[in-house]
Amino acid sequence: MKNKVKFEQYESMLRDWSGRMNLVAPSTLSNITERHFADSAQLADVIPAGVKIADLGSGAGFPGVVLAILGRDVTCIESIGKKAAFLSALKDGLDLPNLCVYHGRVEDYVASLPRGHNDLVFTARAFAPLIKILDYVAKTNCRLFLLKGREIESEIATAKTKYKFDYKLIPSKTGDGYITIIENCRQFHMK
Repeated sequence: MKNKVKFEQYESMLRDWSGRMNLVAPSTLSNITERHFADSAQLADVIPAGVKIADLGSGAGFPGVVLAILGRDVTCIESIGKKAAFLSALKDGLDLPNLCVYHGRVEDYVASLPRGHNDLVFTARAFAPLIKILDYVAKTNCRLFLLKGREIESEIATAKTKYKFDYKLIPSKTGDGYITIIENCRQFHMK
């Protein structure tokens, strides 16, 4: 029941802030629960318990803040000041001590990570094409749990021209996209 109240507060704050800045497409405001919350929450079923989550390009907090509400330890990475301010307001307004907001670029966050951080996974939703995400995080050898659209097969084919990795596609419960799990990523050595 506690989570229900937090999601209601989240929705209220999202509507309020979206009136002042472009956090989500206006057409999705009529169905926030299914389009954004439920879509993000499905990652909680596949991400192992006890790992730390770094959410790339968190924007309005999807999936990072949703996962934090569900009890996960999450760092939301956001380079745009207004969006980082919204995420900080969510952290305070929803009383989420397990949520950290990193205001900066993804590549700077990744560069700051200590070696051997096996308890970290990356998430992203509507952030960047797969090859760009791998460019950011491949050297960490961390697993990725991405919410991707129906074009993911094409993104995988493009990424495989530069990287070798294992992947699994799980059909989304909320749309025609996929939960995309990437692991064992290595860049090809160019001659």
